[in-house]
Amino acid sequence: MSDLRLDATQLDRYSRHVIMDEVGPEGQKRLLEGSVLVVGAGGLGSPAIQYLAAAGVGHLGIVDDDVVERSNLQRQIIHADGDVGIPKVESAASYVTALNPDIDVETYETRLTTDTVEDIADGYDIILDASDNFATRYLLNDYCALTGTALSHGAIYRFEGQITTFTNDESNAGVDSSEPSPCYRCLFPEAPEPGTVPDCATTGVLGVLPGTVGCIQATEVVKYLLGKGDLLEGRLLMYDAMDMSFETVEIRQNPDCPVCGETGAIDSIEEVSYEGTCQVTHAE
Repeated sequence: MSDLRLDATQLDRYSRHVIMDEVGPEGQKRLLEGSVLVVGAGGLGSPAIQYLAAAGVGHLGIVDDDVVERSNLQRQIIHADGDVGIPKVESAASYVTALNPDIDVETYETRLTTDTVEDIADGYDIILDASDNFATRYLLNDYCALTGTALSHGAIYRFEGQITTFTNDESNAGVDSSEPSPCYRCLFPEAPEPGTVPDCATTGVLGVLPGTVGCIQATEVVKYLLGKGDLLEGRLLMYDAMDMSFETVEIRQNPDCPVCGETGAIDSIEEVSYEGTCQVTHAE
């Protein structure tokens, strides 16, 4: 911990954190010194960015290669009608700066690929995956698992959402402390065939759903930075907005997982084709 001191304005801004025994001044300093890379400034990324900035997470990286469209505004709450046509990272950065001047925002108007992920993601404490495609999800999972970087995963479909956290820390064991931590490929070894899972542009999505899922992701990230509470490590939280129900499913490491299993077929992200079904290519 550096000698970061809260000034009078910060003590006022974060007063509801400072008075909590679980956070306090030291916890708020941890947040202000923390760094989070949010991949995707859309439905999930919007509430996550909003609450991470409000909580005082000091360095936010935002990755997105898209521009704001009017159809986004039904759920992507950090963008406004006047932002239509401008890059989402630019709109998101403006929102964060207006909300909390303490936050250092770094934007990346690009799509993550095997060529860019290392340069962009290196050095962040945790990555929040708010992407909307399988190629990015698998790329982030493999990069984080191989580098020991913590990863918050969220996904939505129509009225349903799912959230989990992968710390990718061998000393963090999920449900059973005698077992190693799982990764996304332990759940889903490969992506479904292209075209078999429709996106929200085809099937629609309840506008408030990503707000719930993104807020839970932000909660997990804040707890991770504070080192407090029980994370969703080794657990998949599933939310059904229509039934207003939550269900938690245990996740265990798959010993045959190609990235974190005992044999580990994936040693580098260069060995994987992240389009299509995100299969291991076994480079010669």
